[in-house]
Amino acid sequence: MQILSFIDPLRAILDSASKAILEIYQDPNRFEVDRKSDNSPLTAADRASNDIICRGLEALNPSLPIVSEESIEVHYKVRSKYDYFWMVDPLDGTKEFIRRNGEFTINVALIHQTRAVLGCILVPVSGELFIGIDGKGARRYKGEEFHLMSCRNFREDAPALNLVCSRSHLNDQTKEYVSNFNEPVMLPRGSALKFTVLAAGEADIYPRLGPTMEWDTAAAQIILEEAGGSLLEWESREPLQYNKSSLLNPNFIAFGNGVLSY
Repeated sequence: MQILSFIDPLRAILDSASKAILEIYQDPNRFEVDRKSDNSPLTAADRASNDIICRGLEALNPSLPIVSEESIEVHYKVRSKYDYFWMVDPLDGTKEFIRRNGEFTINVALIHQTRAVLGCILVPVSGELFIGIDGKGARRYKGEEFHLMSCRNFREDAPALNLVCSRSHLNDQTKEYVSNFNEPVMLPRGSALKFTVLAAGEADIYPRLGPTMEWDTAAAQIILEEAGGSLLEWESREPLQYNKSSLLNPNFIAFGNGVLSY
C-alpha cells in the first residue's frame, strides 16, 4: 500500500470538509441539532462533512472500504474480512461544535487489519492539521509550514504534570485516578485535541475511563505513537486495536514519553 500517495489528496478532501463545517458553524440559520438513536447530537455539519469525505475517499481509491460514524453500519461478518480500510469521524466533538467553543476536529485514519497506519486530524477553526504515518513520524501543519511532533518526557511522581481531561465526560472514576498524582494541572480539551496536545509535547497523560468509539481514537493513536507516546487499553496495557466485533473502545490511558505504574 503506497500510503504516502494518499497524503496530498487526503489533505484536499479534509480541507473541503472543513470549509463545509465552518459554513454551517457560522450560519445560525443552519444550526439545527437532531438526536441519534443513542441520544447523541447530530448536526448538518456532521452530515455535510461525512458526505464530502466519503465521496472523496471513494474517488481516491474505490477498493478501500469506509467505516464512518455517520454512515450505515457495516456488519462485522463483512468488515472482519477487510485488510485496509478507512475509519472516519467527520465531526469529532459535536457537543463542542454546538457549544461553539471551536474544539472540534475531523478525524480520518487508514487501518491495516487491526491498527492504524495513517492518521489525519484537522481542526477546522484553527486550520491546524496533524498527520502521523507508520514509521515516518508525526507532523503538525499550519498552512504549508510544518514541524515534527515529539512527546515530552515525564516522570509520574513529578509535581504539576499536565493531565488532559474531557470537557464533556469527566467522571468520578477519572477524578479518583487523577488524585494519584502530585498536584496535577488539569487541561480540559474537546474531541481529538486531547491527543494532539500529548503528541505536541504540551501535556503528559490522558486517562479515559468512559465510552469512546474506534473512530474517536484511530487517527489520534498513530499520531501519538509516531510522536513517541502510547495509547493503551486500561486493563491489559496493550495498544488499542481496531475493527473489533464491537466498535466500542475499552477504557484507555494515553500518555507521552514516560512510564506509568498506575
